[in-house]
Amino acid sequence: MRFLFNLLAQIALAAVALVVIHFALPGVTLHLAGFFIALGVFTIAYAILRPLVRKLAQRYAEPLTGGVGLIATLLALWIATLFKGGIVISTVQAWLLAPAIVWIITAFGGWVVGKFVIDRSLEKRDLARKFAHSKK
Repeated sequence: MRFLFNLLAQIALAAVALVVIHFALPGVTLHLAGFFIALGVFTIAYAILRPLVRKLAQRYAEPLTGGVGLIATLLALWIATLFKGGIVISTVQAWLLAPAIVWIITAFGGWVVGKFVIDRSLEKRDLARKFAHSKK
């Protein structure tokens, strides 16, 4: 259940992050028709790339392990731009800032949602179950 909640939270946070960079950064265009394609490609690419980048960083470049999320975000954004009609990043400034903004929103948002929404909801559910079992 926790995995499903985390997955839904990451998709929602990625959607927010993509919309934020679209409006905040000149050089980033998010096409409405391709929004869901860009969101899906980014989310899947990030989910695949993050563990891979972490493993490579641990093996070949230990000091880079702290930036694994940022590197995976950059690569996931790049892959999302390869699909036409979704997201376009056209300036150097946008390429420098977009991964940082997306990473901050998804990392911080993931922590907040995980800690204050998912954990509390699951704790309440567990307490309710324990209470229901103790009444039997």
